[in-house]
Amino acid sequence: MKPVTVSVDVPKSREDVYAFLDVLANHEAFTDHLMDRWEFSGPRAGVGAKATARVRAPGSNEVISIEVVEADPPRRIVEEDIGARGRRRTRGTYTLEELPNGGTRISFELASLEAPRLEQVGAPLSRAFIRRANGKAMRRLAKLLASG
Repeated sequence: MKPVTVSVDVPKSREDVYAFLDVLANHEAFTDHLMDRWEFSGPRAGVGAKATARVRAPGSNEVISIEVVEADPPRRIVEEDIGARGRRRTRGTYTLEELPNGGTRISFELASLEAPRLEQVGAPLSRAFIRRANGKAMRRLAKLLASG
C-alpha cells in the first residue's frame, strides 16, 4: 500500500512542536478517536519510548504496539507500529518544517511495511480511512497546540 500523508500548519515554533510530539503519552490526546486504553513503557520521550493501545473500531479488540525508533530533533520523529497479532507493521513519520512567516508545518506519513493479505486487497479503502482518520488527528493536534 502506498504511504498516506496528511499535514497541518500550527502557530508554534518547530522546537515547541517537537517537544510536544517527543513525549509519546501526548499522542493519546489527539488520537483518542482512533485508540484507547493506552499504556506506556520505556523512556518518557525519544527513541525507545513505547506504548500499547486498543484500536477503537466496532467489533475490534485489536491492541497495537507503538515504539519510537528514530528521532532527529527538531525535524523528525519515526515510530513503528505492530498490529494484527504481528502481521501488520507500519511506520509513522512526523516531519516538522518551519514556515516562512513563523509557525510549523507538521506532516505525518503512515507507510505500510507488512500487511495481512485481506488488508492488501482492500488497500484503496484502507488508504481513504487512514487519510480521513489521520487528518482528523492532525486537526486535533493543531487545536491542542494552539490552545497552549
